[in-house]
Amino acid sequence: MLNKISTLILPLLIITILSWGIVKRQPVYEYFIEGAKDGFGVAIKIIPYLVAIIFAVTVFRASGLLDFITAPIAAFTNNLGLPTEVIPVVFTRPLSGAAALGVFSDLAYRMPPDSYAVKLAAIIIGSSETTFYVLSVYFGSVGIIKFRYALLTGIIADIAGIAIAVMIARLFFY
Repeated sequence: MLNKISTLILPLLIITILSWGIVKRQPVYEYFIEGAKDGFGVAIKIIPYLVAIIFAVTVFRASGLLDFITAPIAAFTNNLGLPTEVIPVVFTRPLSGAAALGVFSDLAYRMPPDSYAVKLAAIIIGSSETTFYVLSVYFGSVGIIKFRYALLTGIIADIAGIAIAVMIARLFFY
């Protein structure tokens, strides 16, 4: 039942928006085209920020810095229910969603898909945000340069998301 509802949500949303526009006698198609043009402009503006964040994540992983940071805290995190194998996902997720999915794919390839570490990593990816990516790309595209409170809020939200993900994973899969 839930699967059928979830497949209908997006088409129903689109039909509702189109119907509302028609009832209000608005040029829905023209608005769509105008928004698409604006979206293309925004995409051009954010390319430098995308290149910078992708470069930073690649260097972070390839340099071995991720492994260097992971090793000393492994004993502590294992006691909290956060296996060593999942720590790279925790560190890459705030930087880039694509990098975190790459790390997750590597983890899922190396370990059994039904293992606790793979399930926990999947929950972490779903319950945390790409904080630094959002700050650099989205804030940068609109010219916001003072994002101190947004950074703090994003980091706190990521920590809370990871902590809750660990609690949920321990509850259901440990």
